[in-house]
Amino acid sequence: MNTQTHFGFEQVDEDDKARRVADVFDSVFRRYDLMNDLMSGGLHRLWKAFAVDRGGVREGSRVLDVAGGTGDLSLAFARRAGKSGQVWLTDINNAMLTRGRDRLTDKGVLLPVAQCDAENLPFPGNYFDCVSVAFGLRNMTRKERALAEMFRVLRPGGRLLALEFSRVWKPLAPLYDFYSFKIIPRIGNLVVRDEASYRYLAESIRVHPDQEALKTMMESAGFEKVEYFNLAMGVVALHRGFKL
Repeated sequence: MNTQTHFGFEQVDEDDKARRVADVFDSVFRRYDLMNDLMSGGLHRLWKAFAVDRGGVREGSRVLDVAGGTGDLSLAFARRAGKSGQVWLTDINNAMLTRGRDRLTDKGVLLPVAQCDAENLPFPGNYFDCVSVAFGLRNMTRKERALAEMFRVLRPGGRLLALEFSRVWKPLAPLYDFYSFKIIPRIGNLVVRDEASYRYLAESIRVHPDQEALKTMMESAGFEKVEYFNLAMGVVALHRGFKL
C-alpha cells in the first residue's frame, strides 16, 4: 500500500504528489512572477531581500538555491558572491527552471543550473556555504528527506535559509482565509486562467508545518541554533539553521 501525503487538503499517494505539483507549475510558470506581485502586493521582494540579508553570503561564497524557480534569490546571491563565488539555481520543474535561467541571462548573469529533486541532490557533501529554499519546501513530498539532503551538502559552519508561508497571527486568520480562498483563486483565474492551481497553493499553506513544527523538523535533520523570523505578522516566516 502506498504512503499517503497532502496535496492541498486532498490525501494522495506520495508517488502521485510530485506529478500533480509539476502540473501546477507547468500551468502557472509563464506569469508566476506577475502573480507573486499581485498576490503579495510586491511584498515577496522584501521577504526575499530579508532572507538574503540573513544568509551571510559574501565574495567567494558557494550557494545552492533549491526550488529556485524563476531565480530571484539566485540573482541576489550571485551579486553578493561575486565572480569568485558560485551560485547554483536548481528546481525540479523544467519549465520554471528554464524561465529562471532565461531571466538571469537577460540580466547578464550566467549561473550553473540543474534540474533535480531536493530529496536527492546531485552535489557532494560539505560543499556549500549557504542553502536556500524559498516558497518551495511546502510542495515537497518528503520534507524530512529534503532537509536532510540540504544538511548533507552544507559545509560545517554553513546555513540553511527556509523562507515559506506559515501561520498568520491568529486575530488576522479569518481575513487571511477569505483572501486566500476567495480572492487569490479569482486572481489566478483572471491572470493565468487557472483557478484550481491557486486554490491548491492556498490549501498547501494550511497543511504546511507551522513555525515551531518546522523548527523542530530542522533540528531533527541536524541543524543547530535554529531560529525563525515572522514577517507580515506570520504570513511568511524565515527559518535559519546552521550545520555546526
